[in-house]
Amino acid sequence: MRLLIIGNGITGVTAALTVRRLQPAARITLVSGESTHHYSRTALMYVYLGHMRYADIKPYEDWFWAENRLELVEATAASLDTQRQTVTLHDGRQLGYDKLLLATGSVSRRADWPGQDLLGVQGLYGLPDLARMERDTHGIGQAVVVGGGLIGVELAEMLHSRGISTTVLVRDAHYWGSVLPAPEARLVDQQFAEHGVTVCYQTELAEILADAQGRVRAVRTTAGEELPCQWLGLATGVTPNLSLVQDTAVETDRGILVDAQLQTSVPNVYAAGDCAQHRQPGPAEVPVEQLWYTGRMQGETVAHTICGQPTAYQRGVWFNSAKFFALEYQTYGRVPAQAEAGTDSFYWEHPSGRQALRINFSSTPGFAVTGFNALGLRLRHEVCARWISAQTPIREVMAQLGAANFDPEFYRQHEPDMVRQFNQQFPQHATVLQRRKGLFARF
Repeated sequence: MRLLIIGNGITGVTAALTVRRLQPAARITLVSGESTHHYSRTALMYVYLGHMRYADIKPYEDWFWAENRLELVEATAASLDTQRQTVTLHDGRQLGYDKLLLATGSVSRRADWPGQDLLGVQGLYGLPDLARMERDTHGIGQAVVVGGGLIGVELAEMLHSRGISTTVLVRDAHYWGSVLPAPEARLVDQQFAEHGVTVCYQTELAEILADAQGRVRAVRTTAGEELPCQWLGLATGVTPNLSLVQDTAVETDRGILVDAQLQTSVPNVYAAGDCAQHRQPGPAEVPVEQLWYTGRMQGETVAHTICGQPTAYQRGVWFNSAKFFALEYQTYGRVPAQAEAGTDSFYWEHPSGRQALRINFSSTPGFAVTGFNALGLRLRHEVCARWISAQTPIREVMAQLGAANFDPEFYRQHEPDMVRQFNQQFPQHATVLQRRKGLFARF
């Protein structure tokens, strides 16, 4: 079997390694115009901060690929012919395939802002973006970031590390308004303030202004305010990369449409990771999943199907994590920004504003826990996922709360105060914290 994979991110590489294990004789080729070798996209920030080098963010040594008979082609896939089963590269070369996996990832989303093509205006998604940011932020004094999501706060921290005065424009009333409840967002806002980053809420970008050399010199907001800057970061999200399948028989919507086995509308063509859109997502699941761990899971799942072992993709309990300057964040299950009917929510916050825990649970008999938000705390993934999957009653979760604590041995434990406040807020579910022996839950 000739397997051709377009994209060398976590999805494509996981699929390649899984196919190599399942079908040792397969010929596997990975094509990427971004870089020869796979790297950790989530670690780009730390290269800019100076904490890591490019070599440090490559999970595998360069010899690994030849050792595992994985052919790497550094080129841009320019066109796809699904009838002839060939992909044409930007330099005219053609690669044939028996099975094709589209793992093309995402591209930064842009609106139609006047001036968005000026020098010094960019998003941050891959290595070329990092190189541009290194070049264009050198020696500047002012920057603006547009967007109140994860990439927005990463860009703010990166710029802050270079002593660049930074203003963030957020259209919502609070940070990441589509994801975080207001109390959690307030803790993130505290991080911005402590690090000297100005945030303008309910403010949008209207126009990007140029200097005589064709570089950004300022932005104008929808409120009419002009903010000087020599660099503008666009952190308004990403969208599936559909460039290769345009004008082909591969059906698309927001992403490349796939069934439960990640098969597209064309035989022998599959799609997985950021670029894929599930035709029938599971209950309370989104059709396009753009996370590292879902990309890895999809890569492994589709590899089994490619090798003749049809396997339906099952994501399991939703999980995400991030870091907002010094504030760690984890979320499990369903914790929407706005309260939902049929769901109760317990929220605990330390007076310092540096730790918080939210637990959502059903308000109907059974009172099953449905989601967790943790800020400044570390929770055990397997424990939270098990509680949610097993529909564990909130009273039992609160009694065993220490089992989820993943903080180091000598960190202060907050579970007794959490249970005390829970009993005050929800006396009908009042519980007693079970004392536990061991490293992670001693009171």
